[in-house]
Amino acid sequence: MSRTLVQPVGQKRLTNVAVVRLRKHGQRFEIACFPNKVLSWRSHVEKDLDEVLQSHTVYSNVSKGVLAKSKDLLRAFGTDDQTKICLEILDKGELQVSGKEREAQLSSQFHEIATIVMDKTINPETRRPYTITMIERLMHEVHFAVDPNLTSKEQALKVIKKLTEHFPIKRAPLRVRFTAPKSKFASLTEKLEEWNANVISKDESGSQPSVLCEIEPSILHSCEERLKDVQGRVEVLSVSAHAEGGSSVDQYENAEEPQSVPAVHTDPVAWIGEAMQKQSISSETENLGQGQGKQQRKCKECDVLVEDKLYREHCKSGWHKHNYTRHKNGLPPLSQEECLVEMELADSKRDLKDYDF
Repeated sequence: MSRTLVQPVGQKRLTNVAVVRLRKHGQRFEIACFPNKVLSWRSHVEKDLDEVLQSHTVYSNVSKGVLAKSKDLLRAFGTDDQTKICLEILDKGELQVSGKEREAQLSSQFHEIATIVMDKTINPETRRPYTITMIERLMHEVHFAVDPNLTSKEQALKVIKKLTEHFPIKRAPLRVRFTAPKSKFASLTEKLEEWNANVISKDESGSQPSVLCEIEPSILHSCEERLKDVQGRVEVLSVSAHAEGGSSVDQYENAEEPQSVPAVHTDPVAWIGEAMQKQSISSETENLGQGQGKQQRKCKECDVLVEDKLYREHCKSGWHKHNYTRHKNGLPPLSQEECLVEMELADSKRDLKDYDF
């Protein structure tokens, strides 16, 4: 007697799909989409529905291939038109992703938020931006968590407010040019004093004198409204004004050098550097020191002995990964402190190339 595999009529199994799920009237409805196409559809990049949906079919469980019942569709959506229901689920449903995909998306958005924060903030003493590495570590210090339902810019503005409460960091000022008729120029000057604007230069020649200055971003809209009284206008030249001249890499090296500084710090950059060191170097050093006298394994890439229980954690560290790359290129290993300094220098140089101070 031959055996045959019989698939139930109400099941249509699909693999390698992105599932979008919507709960409505106590029922679960799912649709099967092509991977990486749902976000393109929601951002209006993809216009063709057939390029997004694998089939115009509504399921109650995609992984098991169970189709949704018509009476459930009528009760929840008021129609049994599969295409219309698919569109509603595609717009309002929740995209189901694997753990690794979600982690990759959150990591990418975290880096994007840190980049926006770096663009919009400066060190109040040096008037230069922090590196992307320092911004990311400060965000970890305040326990920032990415919200995938909010845009990166919205979250970046919230992070800036939180960072200004704990660290020496502030919003970069706007560089603007105010222009007003000659008869109203005196009134414009008085308003600049009220706004605590940092005047850089004045040009009083011609019939339309102008003032180049820096103001806080939060008062830009109020400035535009009040300039109507003096028949003036404002032109934004730079949304993030930094100090002139290049920022030296030594500044960031010195921020991480002090280790035996007293509890009260007079230099805010050194204080941030020490806080970052506690997070990166000290924790790993203490863990390795506690492993003395216990069963240990040797890491040939780093040329150190690591406690057996901590070996897996050591292999995931930036120190091991950096030495692994050097080992592949035939270079000798670096100590933990040397590795951190080299990585910071590389990050600082890479970041500084992208910005014209």
